[in-house]
Amino acid sequence: MAPAKNLTMVMNAGSSSLKFKVFQALGNGQLESLASGLCERIGDTANSRMKAKTAEGGSVTLQEGFNDHQDALGLVSRFLADTFSSSFTRSVHSVGHRVVHGLDISAPVLIDDGVKAVIKKAISLAPLHNPAGLQGIEAAMATFPAAPHVAVFDTAFHQTMAPAAYMYALPKELYDEQAVRRYGFHGSSYKYLVPRAAKTLGKPVESLNAIICHLGAGSSMCAVRGGQSVDTTMGLTPLEGLVMGTRCGDIDPAIVTYLLGQGHSGAEVDALLNKRSGFLGLTGHSDLRAVIDGAAAGSAPDRIALDVWRHRIRKYIGAYALQMGGPLDALIFSAGIGENSSILRAFLLEGLEWYGIALDEESNKAAVDGVAGNITAPGAKVQVLVIPTDEELSIAEQAIEVVDRT
Repeated sequence: MAPAKNLTMVMNAGSSSLKFKVFQALGNGQLESLASGLCERIGDTANSRMKAKTAEGGSVTLQEGFNDHQDALGLVSRFLADTFSSSFTRSVHSVGHRVVHGLDISAPVLIDDGVKAVIKKAISLAPLHNPAGLQGIEAAMATFPAAPHVAVFDTAFHQTMAPAAYMYALPKELYDEQAVRRYGFHGSSYKYLVPRAAKTLGKPVESLNAIICHLGAGSSMCAVRGGQSVDTTMGLTPLEGLVMGTRCGDIDPAIVTYLLGQGHSGAEVDALLNKRSGFLGLTGHSDLRAVIDGAAAGSAPDRIALDVWRHRIRKYIGAYALQMGGPLDALIFSAGIGENSSILRAFLLEGLEWYGIALDEESNKAAVDGVAGNITAPGAKVQVLVIPTDEELSIAEQAIEVVDRT
């Protein structure tokens, strides 16, 4: 591989993990994935390891003690140099970092001390994610010192929301002094899906009206009007909104004060809402496949959980349809559940023919395992699309755009 600067690294740092993916820019402006991997159990030096694979199908698992993200990225760099070229690090055009919370930053940005300060300031709103994001940034800057680094924020896509959508009806000083407002998440996914949905429908992005369902272990929805986010289900944190694997989604806030009054600590309530609720709380299973199997076998808790999940999503579909300011062009499914469960898509949209939403049974069954498709029944008014998301590709595209215009 020649040391031309045609590679983009995408980094996603967790508290004890580091995901990476390498893209190569092709002559036609497209990006091709070369390699990807995961360093896990960082800090647990006896058990930490890296799993990686290349586009050609090669795979490797390397056991090595990682004290920190810098150690992990050192192994990643050596693996990539051994696999592709010793000049690999000099071929990196840009490094894109997924950062969960960026407060009111509305676009991907080159990382400097000011951007790091914003990420640090937002730690109180994303305590599990932003500290790890900073660690990953520092490690990557040391490993790739000549490459520009770009922060791509999960919250940025939703900065087009109006105050009516993002303000809570709380004392205004909480917004002014502590930045308490709705932010929304999964922005890189929505950023990826919007232009691809518009292309599928043969519409300009700026005229697309759509409701996007990003349904996975963490789930959210987004109302897109004129190609921009006007509302989303997640709020100050990713806890608000839909029923998820272990998160409760929308609840009466007084439940929190009630539980505190019953003797639960703040930390216990936080863990209950984020890690012990959702499908896990209702059924004992966080994996939706187990809930589906249980419902099919006649389990009442599993069936009720699916009904609660469907009720919540359909409530938002109705609310978001009214925000379009015109006809709804499409309902879009993506992420692990949205892309792969034809059963749940059919269950979710059952009986909505009166609103112009109906599925073609065979097309719905075919749109799984990474296969995109228009699954709309003939004659239905609203197009129903399945579009597999690619957040890493979205981050790479955004990083390259920022660097190339700088």
